[in-house]
Amino acid sequence: MAEITCGNRMTREINAEIRRAIAAGEREIVVNDPGARHNLGVAVLEPVRIRFAGSVGYYCAGLIDGPRIEIDESAGWGLAESMMSGEVVVHGSAGNGAAAAMRGGTVVIHGDAAARLGVSMKGGTVLVAGNCGYMAGFMGQKGRLVVCGDAGDAFADSLYETMCFVGGGIQGLGTDAVVEEPSQEDTAWLDATLAEYLPGTAQRGRDFKKVVAGRKLWNFDKREWKVWQEAL
Repeated sequence: MAEITCGNRMTREINAEIRRAIAAGEREIVVNDPGARHNLGVAVLEPVRIRFAGSVGYYCAGLIDGPRIEIDESAGWGLAESMMSGEVVVHGSAGNGAAAAMRGGTVVIHGDAAARLGVSMKGGTVLVAGNCGYMAGFMGQKGRLVVCGDAGDAFADSLYETMCFVGGGIQGLGTDAVVEEPSQEDTAWLDATLAEYLPGTAQRGRDFKKVVAGRKLWNFDKREWKVWQEAL
């Protein structure tokens, strides 16, 4: 296992050392004293394990493809943005735009997530043990978003095929978002996924509300402009 101490070093130096350790064959790396620096652990394309022993700033673990990245405390804006595959686990809370535009993999937040969680996500799974802010799931195209606590306003606004699940209350649904009963398959998936990633949560799949697209906005026909007008 390799250990990297940030000290007074710049983010570029720290990321370069992470890459050198990977190139040397290290598969487990601990980064000490991250000091909430921005852009740590970006564009890691190897199946390695990286642990940040503290809090990280904006855009940690962005553009990754394959690693497991663990953050002992909290993360700033843009966590795991555009990730392709792998796992990102935050033991604290995450700022705005966590998991934005992700294409695959799993993001787990043990605390709360701020606004715009999972916006424009194109695949993968997002799990939040606590609450999330407004506009979570906005324009989600594929994948699954699970919030064990409460969801903020405009939840799942302008959704496509992302499936959203909420264990608590929803302050307000977004445009064209509707609630439906989870299927047996949904419940089984939720039970298995929560047991794997968030075993400390009390919810079971049957306790969740499922939010999907009402599909009124999926296709625009100028002859039906009143439908869009009413939906918007």
